[in-house]
Amino acid sequence: MRILLAEDDEIIADALVRALKRGGFAVDHVPTGTEADAALASQTYDLVVLDLGLPRLPGIEVLKRLRARKSTTPVLILTAQDAIEERVRGLDAGADDYMTKPFALPELEARARALTRRGTGQGRCITMGALSYDQADRVVMVGGQVVELSAREIGVLETLLLRAGRLVSKEQLVDHLCGWGEEVSHNAIEVYVHRLRKKLEPSGLKIATVRGLGYCLEKPDAAT
Repeated sequence: MRILLAEDDEIIADALVRALKRGGFAVDHVPTGTEADAALASQTYDLVVLDLGLPRLPGIEVLKRLRARKSTTPVLILTAQDAIEERVRGLDAGADDYMTKPFALPELEARARALTRRGTGQGRCITMGALSYDQADRVVMVGGQVVELSAREIGVLETLLLRAGRLVSKEQLVDHLCGWGEEVSHNAIEVYVHRLRKKLEPSGLKIATVRGLGYCLEKPDAAT
């Protein structure tokens, strides 16, 4: 899952980036409204965490422009403006949730997980055949037994699960695993997929390779 964090306070931004990355998200950070608007116009995100008091372009204008482009990307407003009128204004402009500063990191992480689940149309737990994946706790189980996966392996599996039955390119996997300034090579993606195949073998699920294009997690009825 990839998040755009639009926050001009460096201390808050640094803490949020570290916390969200620990939670398994790929995070891109911008400190101004103009940069946020440009990023949202050119890239796709699973969630936007948006400060209203951004320099150059107010956060509320970033939100309005996002919705004017018919984007349904979930938006969590994070701001020091706690008046009821400001909350109503933000929600009416198209925000999905609203938190005021100061805030508790665990609560923000929980709200981020809830909004990304809502955006994908999935519940907390994704089940496919003998495999179940808890998106909140990032726990994978096969036949009731926990399967130990690295954070990157979970990221690849989550992306494939959310697009089960559809082709997922290596570029899409890289986009969902990495924020700006991070790099994952196509060779690394191949390694993660190879490891997943071995670890998920007892589940009966098959990750098919579409040569030159990417991968497809076959649904159980298609894999049999």
